[in-house]
Amino acid sequence: MKGFAKWLVKRRIPVILLCLALMVPAVLGMAATKTKYDLLYYLPQDLETVKGQEILLRDFGKGAFSLLVTEGMTTREQEEMENALKDIPHVESVIGYASLTHGMIPLDIIPENYLKLFQNGDCMLSAVFFDEGSSAEETMAAINEVRKIAGEKCYVSGLSAIVTDTKQLVEDQEAIYVGIAVALCAVVLTITMDSFLLPIIFLLCIGVSILYNMGTNYFFGEISYITKAVAAVLQLGVTLDYSIFLWHSYKEQKVLTDDKDEAMANAIHLTFTSILGSSLTTVAGFVSICFMSFTLGKDLGIVMSKGVVMGVLGTVILLPCVIRALDKPIEKTSHKPLLPNLSGLGKFVGKYHKALCVVLVLLLVPAFYGYNNVKVYYDMSKVMPPELKSVIANKKLAETFDMATTHLVLVDANVPQKDVRKMTREMEQVDGVKEVIGIDSILGAGIPESFVPKDILRLVKGERYQLMLINSAYVISTDEVNAQIDDLNAILKKYDEGGMLIGEAPCTKDLIACTDHDFTVVSLISIIAIFIIIMAVQKSITLPVLLVAIIEFAIAANLCIPYYLHEELPFVGPILISTIQLGATVDYAILLTTRYKQNRLAGMVKREAIENAVSTSAQSVLVSGIGFFAATYGVGLYSNVAIISSMCRLIARGALMSVAVVLLLLPAVLLLLDKVIVKTTFDMRKVRN
Repeated sequence: MKGFAKWLVKRRIPVILLCLALMVPAVLGMAATKTKYDLLYYLPQDLETVKGQEILLRDFGKGAFSLLVTEGMTTREQEEMENALKDIPHVESVIGYASLTHGMIPLDIIPENYLKLFQNGDCMLSAVFFDEGSSAEETMAAINEVRKIAGEKCYVSGLSAIVTDTKQLVEDQEAIYVGIAVALCAVVLTITMDSFLLPIIFLLCIGVSILYNMGTNYFFGEISYITKAVAAVLQLGVTLDYSIFLWHSYKEQKVLTDDKDEAMANAIHLTFTSILGSSLTTVAGFVSICFMSFTLGKDLGIVMSKGVVMGVLGTVILLPCVIRALDKPIEKTSHKPLLPNLSGLGKFVGKYHKALCVVLVLLLVPAFYGYNNVKVYYDMSKVMPPELKSVIANKKLAETFDMATTHLVLVDANVPQKDVRKMTREMEQVDGVKEVIGIDSILGAGIPESFVPKDILRLVKGERYQLMLINSAYVISTDEVNAQIDDLNAILKKYDEGGMLIGEAPCTKDLIACTDHDFTVVSLISIIAIFIIIMAVQKSITLPVLLVAIIEFAIAANLCIPYYLHEELPFVGPILISTIQLGATVDYAILLTTRYKQNRLAGMVKREAIENAVSTSAQSVLVSGIGFFAATYGVGLYSNVAIISSMCRLIARGALMSVAVVLLLLPAVLLLLDKVIVKTTFDMRKVRN
């Protein structure tokens, strides 16, 4: 590494030019990477609900669908609108009041309760089916065309409409997220660093690493909108301190040698060694997310692990070259850091360490109780601002037709018509079911299918399956709708073992089961992986337990706050935050503990070792934590997409929680358990008490 560092510094200008040139393919790759906006897309592919969606698309040509509520239209206008919608590319079919009552099916054979389903006062209902999935570009383009043709008198509801609005909203805000994070980090760096030019250099070099990371996502084909929205902000937050490490190391080396190239080469060598260990725990946290069965975790985990690696490479390759190239301007813009003197913090902790341990014990129960009982929600519409068209449309649908969601049923086409009617009657008795709609239920007994026009029949009956719709009054992800789904599935399997109940609510029920399982698995993997890394670095049995436990307490303290404030979190919040906070901030604990060990090995008594460790590491921990906080908190305040806002605010608060716990509570525990630590740490056994 030392030889490479010397070679790098001497060829700094060509290296800088090469790094700038590589930005071109990175920008092209980023532009060519597709974005997924439907979170249900990340469900495991072996689930029955997911397989059912594929069958629906393959056998019926139906992927996504939306329910349209029109207000104040005449029947003639409704018919013209429905006919116009059929001509939109990727609209597979349209079923509505006008198409049912204008010659397609004789009016006198349709039961009155089904006609009422499509009309309530001056409001009429239509169902529009698309030939692509909910988050396909073609479907989103078709949704926009539906809105244009239908006009202001029409409300377009459903998951596809929410996905379309999500795309527009996130695309409009992504650049602002990065701008806010950069601006706040610049303020923090200006206060904590000793040159006005350094913040610009740091942020530009990190920006290049972020661009490389986002550009290489091209090889994955697509990423989720959540990953796209927060990856840059997270990468900035977790890799910012690497640049600070390099600068401090370079300053130390300049005192030891007059040759600045030699000083930078030594700084690169030392920085790479230190940040390699630091980055391993961060990468371990992100890699653990990849083990989620809900593959959004894999999406974010891979991108962020790659981002940390890119950040390390940028710190030891591009940043040193830029600093050496701009050495004189950096010196001319130097100033004194504005951070307060924290030398007294160590003495405070040493003096009151027993009281601090009591505080820790007293906080454990309420912290972990709130952490384990915080409520989460799975309804995708809740993560969106209430003024969006799709959210307003969903509310209109519920208020006008008392419909909160629609399930789809795939029944074997060979099931006798009398059994389908019997099954329909049983399903109609299930709590919360408004209507069960299918050819057999509409026609009733004694009316042959041959009486129905073929273009209507093909909408709901294929060679292998027939399609039915169930309108539910229950909201997605609630206990009521989940119980309803269980009851409907039990009835369906009684008549057709291969039958499938699909749609947004059944998929969301599967999502709840997946994430409950994922939370346990991911937390366990991240803890074990980071435990092993710390054990290898510290050569101790007790220190990994203490360090992981103290950060887990900081995580619990962070995630218990929503419980006591009676706030609900998006379902991915606790899973992602617990692993990100553990992986990104356990470094603070490792830094302080390493200083403590070094002091004890140098002959200091335990209290002196702890006080010195706190005093010497406090500034580094504080700067790193505030930088992480700055990169995420502003985005959390600005974003009106709840899932992004909530994640960023939790990460920001978690950074500060970890800083407080590491600087106040961890030293108290180390001091209290010093004898145990000395006996169970390989290289400390000869230390005297």
